[in-house]
Formats: sequence, structure tokens, C-alpha cells
Amino acid sequence: MMNNNSPNSTHEPELRPLLSPRFVYRVTAIVVLLAGLTAAIAFAGRWFGENLALAGHTASRELFDIFIGQDHLRLPANVIRFEAQRATSIVERVDIYLTWPSLEGYSDENRSLFNDVDAPENLIFLQISQSTMSRDMSGRLEPIYGQVFDGTPAAGPNGLTMHATRATSSYAGEVFYTAERAGRAPYVVRCLKADVQTLSTSADCQRDIHAGKDLVVLYRFTEKLLPQWREIDDAIAAFIKSRIVP
Repeated sequence: MMNNNSPNSTHEPELRPLLSPRFVYRVTAIVVLLAGLTAAIAFAGRWFGENLALAGHTASRELFDIFIGQDHLRLPANVIRFEAQRATSIVERVDIYLTWPSLEGYSDENRSLFNDVDAPENLIFLQISQSTMSRDMSGRLEPIYGQVFDGTPAAGPNGLTMHATRATSSYAGEVFYTAERAGRAPYVVRCLKADVQTLSTSADCQRDIHAGKDLVVLYRFTEKLLPQWREIDDAIAAFIKSRIVP
């Protein structure tokens, strides 16, 4: 009998596949996983890129009902500055921003106006809240602001009069601009002194007005827009009035 283990044996050794089914399965699973990760990264990149470009803005014009004290406002999402405030709700205040002079909210067409920090005259910022004082800025001219004016008034832009303030007052570093208006309360706005600020911003000047039943609207704008003070004041008052639900 021939020994099968002898060198002269004709029995061939068992052949195994070079790639086992288990190995192929693992490689396939890894390829599928990598493809999924690549797709996820690409999607996340587009999502983050789009949201970074928006920088908190929205072009949505969905309307929200905002209740502040006794007043009811209806505002589109694209004028509401902060995402957390874009909801129908009862709140203490709402912050909005508008293009000037068109008084529009954010859109794909005007996004450059919201992103250009070198052109603060493009935007006006508003803060709407329940009034805590019986008088707005115009009404506070004589009893409060007039007491801190210092020196001789000087001519300001487009019919305004500039008033410096005492260095010891809480308004140090600011100036006031006033103007008489026939049949109306005087115009009053406060601004940072030119020698205090190094760069004009969208908040150089601020003024507040009463609106609705019990609202105070504080709005801020760059000093570059002071020559248009009449148009701005009337436009802001009209915009708020148009957004108040009777």
C-alpha cells in the first residue's frame, strides 16, 4: 500500500480562495461606510456653509404675532434680528433691523447690505419694548437733557442744533441734536462725540419714540444719516404703525 504522505504521493493539497467571503464582506462594509461618511461630510459642509453665509439672517417672510404689554405686532421673520425671537409669543421686547431707505428685511437680493460693515448707513436697528417712562426722548428734552447741556449750542446738519454735555454728567462723551418742529414735539437724538468714536457704526446715534398703546421704540443709526433725520423719524413711526394689529 502506498503511503499518501510519501514524497511521491499524487494527492493534491486542498486549495483555498485567495479572498475569503468574510474578508470581502468586511472590505465592502468599509467601502460603504467611507462612502456614507463622504456624503455626510459633503452635506454638512454645504449646510454649515449656507448657515455661515446667512450669519443668523433669514429670508423667510413668515409672519409672527408678537405681544408686548397691551400691544400686538405682526412682523415677518426677515425683519426680526435674532432667531430666538422669530416665533409667535408674548415677550418683553423684540429686536428688528431694516434697510435704509427702503425699510426692508433681509433677502437674497439685499444680503450685501446686511454684511457690509463698511457701510453702516445701509441699516437701522430697532428695539421695541413696553414703555417704562411717561415721556419719550422728545418729552425728556426740557426736564432732563436740558439740565446737562454745556456751553454754547452749535449748528448741526440739516437744521439740527448740537448741544455738548457736561463732563461730570452721565452723558459725558455724548452730544445731543435737537430741532423745533411746527405743531409737534421737538426732535431730540443723542450721539457719540466724534472724538470719542474712531469708526462710524450703525449705533452712533439713538432716539426713542412712543408708539401704539404702550410701546417705546428705540432706534439706532449711524451719524452719517443725521442729515436725513426728518425722513428717518417719520419712516420709523409709519413702519411701526403699519405693523401694529388693531
